[in-house]
Amino acid sequence: MIRILAALVSSLVLAAPALAQHEEHAAATSTEKLGTVEFATSCAPPVKAEFNHAVALLHSFEFRRAAEGFNAVLERDSSCAMAYWGLALCQWGNPFAGLKTGALLERGNAAAQKGLATGSPTPRERAYLEAVAALYKDYATVPHRERGLAYERGMERVEREFPSDEEGRMFYALAVSQNALSTDKTYANQLKAGAILEPLFKKYPDHPGLAHYIIHAYDAPALAPKALDAARRYASIAPSAPHALHMPSHTFTRVGYWKDSIETNIASERTSLEQNVAGEALHAMDYQTYAYLQTAQDQKALAVMRRAPAVLARLDVNAMGGAAPPVAGFFASAAIPARYALERGAWAQAAALEVRPSPFPHVDAITHFARAVGAARSGNPAAAAADVQRLADLRDKLLEMKDAYWSEQVDIQRRVAEAWIAFAEGQREQGIEMLRAAADAEDKTDKAAITPGPLAPARELLGEMLLEAQDAKAALTAFEATMAKEPGRFRGAYGAARAAEAAGDRAAARGHYKRLLEIAGAADTSRPELERARAFVKQS
Repeated sequence: MIRILAALVSSLVLAAPALAQHEEHAAATSTEKLGTVEFATSCAPPVKAEFNHAVALLHSFEFRRAAEGFNAVLERDSSCAMAYWGLALCQWGNPFAGLKTGALLERGNAAAQKGLATGSPTPRERAYLEAVAALYKDYATVPHRERGLAYERGMERVEREFPSDEEGRMFYALAVSQNALSTDKTYANQLKAGAILEPLFKKYPDHPGLAHYIIHAYDAPALAPKALDAARRYASIAPSAPHALHMPSHTFTRVGYWKDSIETNIASERTSLEQNVAGEALHAMDYQTYAYLQTAQDQKALAVMRRAPAVLARLDVNAMGGAAPPVAGFFASAAIPARYALERGAWAQAAALEVRPSPFPHVDAITHFARAVGAARSGNPAAAAADVQRLADLRDKLLEMKDAYWSEQVDIQRRVAEAWIAFAEGQREQGIEMLRAAADAEDKTDKAAITPGPLAPARELLGEMLLEAQDAKAALTAFEATMAKEPGRFRGAYGAARAAEAAGDRAAARGHYKRLLEIAGAADTSRPELERARAFVKQS
């Protein structure tokens, strides 16, 4: 057992010679801008700067490079137990990315155990090590969420027993935030985390973790405006971290600031590719595509879609990377073409999307959902049946994997697709009721951090179905509810305008059409919806 553990831990340590490795990291710390971090340890004083540099990278979820830094610390001070703490967190990766794989869990557990057995950590450091070890304890039998809650309790102990440790308070707030349930619309965890982080951000305005974790804490429609200050500042705090360049777009997307989202994701994509972090690049490209499509910059969205396959080819599913794990790269590569079809109402194009199987069931569901909705809405509901069945199969697979969140999301997709099939086959009332129930279910959850938003919000789709059924008043209610939750969506604004117009409310229609023209002020394509909006505003 000792030999196996040693082998696992040795795989975490880089093979480069110690001196060359140290010189490389010293150069990095002098040229990179990652914010200011001071993390106290009992490690040898000469490794202090190296350790702080690694923690700064960790705060921005740059896990590969952070691991390189912690390994460099160990090359110079093999008794530094806290370097193994850092390595264990690097193996855990993005805490908002869902279930972890066996290999990562093995390596993370090995690092945590090695840390507990190394040197003479202080009581504070041992508390950190015991907390991170809880993430991996009995991982083969204890569910992911239970281990996450155990880690939160461990970090709560750090905060309670060592109140002067402000870094510990930050990591505790992150633990609270990452354990928030998507179904809790009181946002108790998120607000608790924000209450910890906001005073610290005022005290340490150049700290990368504070800006980052505030954005995550408030990554919900009702809370997003509270994160705008952090979102506007994070990229300038740590511009050398691709994730710090991307992360502000989580807030910008929530509030409909499309230009800001596009600009920060262009920078993130470029920096990610320079640093060979393909998953992060694809993640930024998905958010970028989403924003381009809301603003009717279809040619630019098409350009992103065309370059995505080459970036996917660079993705190493076995390598430690940045904040976006391999699943995020596969997710983006499937979502981008699906979004390009669905957001433009190109139903036949959506129905013809090529299925490219991935290692992740919820990723495969993206294409099957788009195909099913596309087939039903382009007049061929029978062709959607196979994709709906595949969605049911993928849901069941996720249930077997004990992935409660994604199994529910895929089931909502299945229900939405079935509603459109029923509607297309002439069962209009049944289709409306089915879609209303699916929208209610989706409203009780929230999007995952991996995506800028649903491929097509269920309540927005309900508005479109109601509009086709000539129930303009109910359609307007559905669209306006969507716009309140997902402000700045092109199809939401257009649908609301059409519904108001059909209901005879010309003032409301004019307001929604004007809003649509504002959203698409940088359009590079003359969509029919924009032509209709211009004509209506001109006449009214």
